[in-house]
Amino acid sequence: MVFKACDEDHKGYLSREDFKVAVVMLFGYKPSKIEVDSVMSSINPNTSGILLEEFLNIVRKKKEAQRYRSEVRHIFTAFDTHYRGFLTLEDFKKAFRQVAPKLPERTVLEVFREVDRDSDGHVSFRDFEYAMNYGQKEA
Repeated sequence: MVFKACDEDHKGYLSREDFKVAVVMLFGYKPSKIEVDSVMSSINPNTSGILLEEFLNIVRKKKEAQRYRSEVRHIFTAFDTHYRGFLTLEDFKKAFRQVAPKLPERTVLEVFREVDRDSDGHVSFRDFEYAMNYGQKEA
């Protein structure tokens, strides 16, 4: 198990450095200082580091976020039929015709304008992901 492998001194918890190594092992990237600070500030101040149960919760949440992001990317790719890396109003209209054919075009245009945060006529993956996440929090 990654927790035991990273807890080299058998302290029963992961230090800040141990946690960084665990993230590299599990997710394949070195976490930013901000991410590590966020995790370390969320743990019980009476402990010296991240206990196994806290670590498992953090990993579970990161895995869920990764899975959700992958699903959002999959939806975006399905809309981006020309593989341009962005969506146009036409892409939106086409997608909405398939999933909600009775939706008025005016509504599709409103949604497009709302998702196109910088009003450049293109919806980037970042715009799309933001809209999907914002919609999740509102629901």
